[in-house]
Amino acid sequence: MKGTARRRSSGVKGAPYAHPSPTTTLKRARSAPYFFLVPATVLFALFFALPIGYALWLSFRKVKVSGLGIGSGARREVWAGLENYTDALSDSELLHGALRVLGYGCIVVPVMLGLALLFALMLDSEKVRLAPVTRLAIFLPYAIPGVVAALLWGFLYLPDVSPFSYVLDKLGMPQPDLLDGGPLYLALSNIAVWGGTGFNMIVIYTSLRAIPAEVYEAAKLDGATPTQIALRIKIPMVAPSLVLTCFFSIIATLQMFNEPTTLKPLTNSVSTTWSPLMKVYRDAFGEGDIYGAAAQAVIIAFATLLLSFGFLRAVNRRQKQEAAR
Repeated sequence: MKGTARRRSSGVKGAPYAHPSPTTTLKRARSAPYFFLVPATVLFALFFALPIGYALWLSFRKVKVSGLGIGSGARREVWAGLENYTDALSDSELLHGALRVLGYGCIVVPVMLGLALLFALMLDSEKVRLAPVTRLAIFLPYAIPGVVAALLWGFLYLPDVSPFSYVLDKLGMPQPDLLDGGPLYLALSNIAVWGGTGFNMIVIYTSLRAIPAEVYEAAKLDGATPTQIALRIKIPMVAPSLVLTCFFSIIATLQMFNEPTTLKPLTNSVSTTWSPLMKVYRDAFGEGDIYGAAAQAVIIAFATLLLSFGFLRAVNRRQKQEAAR
């Protein structure tokens, strides 16, 4: 009986399981990455590509006023062509703002990257103590929002409330006004250097920690001093990180907006067009000229891309020349 039941059960065929064909499996494997890219693509299109496209559209438009500009149809949007761009390029305020930002960047970028490299080399030294605490202390200013940092330093610059001015007054020393004239560049540069050095230091320090220890040991066996190791081994090997931080610093400099805007209520030396982005903000939301402001924003974006990629191209060309030697 058991043998008969076993034979009967073995003779019963269950429902067949449909295995996907190799072609279907290959198609699913190829299409899977695109499903993961959909959320990022949608966010990129909504919050990046779409605003850029809308700004480009506005930059080629203007408002035409008919008659006294009263009544329906008296103000209508028409095609302007390159009129907004020619007006922006011939605007002296935009040019002067660009020159001010250029002078500001000539101070900020070298000082900030120099300090970041110096701090990274010091933290990577074998004789350093309390490295985690020191690293956190240097990086901490970067975690403070730019507006808060500008307000903090702004009140430290004001002679009436600054503790530094109080100490200088008690010592009988002159009290410089850092919010007026030429010292304003140093005051704004100090805010940027104080806030951005920590981030750049972390990037360079991470690259230093990735260098194999065998390289240092071989250099020590050859009699290299710590200074020679830093100059001839560490700095050349972290050159890609220096290029990256310089690239980010150039972009951040050209997009300068928070610091002068925050300090503007504290001094008359900062105008509403001190930087190019401040002029874009004033024209768009202060004077209601969104079409001219859009053209200015496109010009600033194009200049940023041109300078950034020009810098990368120059660096790559130099690296190829050195490799050819």
